[in-house]
Amino acid sequence: MTEHVNTGFERGTDGPKVILAGVDGSESSLRAAAYAAGLARRQNALLALVYVQPVVPAGAALGAPVADTTGEIAEGLVAEIRGSAERLRGIYEVRWEFHTFRGDPYAGLVSAARELMADAVVVGASEQAGHRIIGSVAIRLVKAGRWPVTVVP
Repeated sequence: MTEHVNTGFERGTDGPKVILAGVDGSESSLRAAAYAAGLARRQNALLALVYVQPVVPAGAALGAPVADTTGEIAEGLVAEIRGSAERLRGIYEVRWEFHTFRGDPYAGLVSAARELMADAVVVGASEQAGHRIIGSVAIRLVKAGRWPVTVVP
């Protein structure tokens, strides 16, 4: 007879409860958010949209108000997402939240996925050529092996 040990967390049996999508305003991240919204709607899961606000070392910005700029990006993303949600109201109902985390994109998404207890992570494919060599956030998330990761082109 096998003994069943309750670990308190069971992945994949009843479908995801929280689907996290990383957004940064790029076309691929917005496609990832749309894809994640469809998954969340079909699974009746919460869609957690996460923007990771970059942390710039003091002096690196050379006087440019980087915090203000990234804050404006987050506000613009929220406005765009709210507008999309309003246009789809009554057609598709998706429960969603918007979160801002600070740090580099990989560490921020890992922190967000842990804190929000994400069952799945959806990100856009990197649009930067250098990431093919050094590794994109998506590849690092897949290699971490903590969550199912979907990479949307």
